[in-house]
Amino acid sequence: MARTKEFDEDAVLFKAMRLFWEQGYEKTSIQELVSHMGIHKGSMYDTFGDKQSLYVKALKRYSEMLEQSVKRRVADTRSAKEAIRLLFEMAIRQREESPDGCLVVNTAVELAKHDSESREWVLQDWARTEQLIRDIIVKGQQSGEFSKTLNAELLSYFFNNALIGLRVMVKTITDREKLRQIIEMNMSVLE
Repeated sequence: MARTKEFDEDAVLFKAMRLFWEQGYEKTSIQELVSHMGIHKGSMYDTFGDKQSLYVKALKRYSEMLEQSVKRRVADTRSAKEAIRLLFEMAIRQREESPDGCLVVNTAVELAKHDSESREWVLQDWARTEQLIRDIIVKGQQSGEFSKTLNAELLSYFFNNALIGLRVMVKTITDREKLRQIIEMNMSVLE
């Protein structure tokens, strides 16, 4: 007879996600994970698989949380331009509200070169971000806020690249005025 789990799987996964986010994949040991998650090693393996499988599940959880938050906040904006600015501002605020940087960007830098599953998840996440930006730009074009001569697809690549760069920069730059100037320069593309 199978034993019932004595822990909340989602809460435990969230703890693993936070630890990976704070320390990175390579620096986080199995012992640190089970200790931080508050479960036994066997329970971790039975529920989540090995360390790499747990990491991918944590990365997916992070992406889902971030995507829900972004979509909810973008939906509350009054204009397409405000929505794009919000994406940049969220990248700056993320540093103040959570571990340094974005877990997806951190994964791209640390693991994507030698871990195909992590690389694929990063690429999917970035494709979703590009689609969100493309949708915002098209909406702005339809409302007359942006010129229809702008190429929404190319702009989605440009802004996603700028967001990724900003997420890397906020890990080290504390000069908020400099970060705001970077946002303004990127926003000027829409003029």
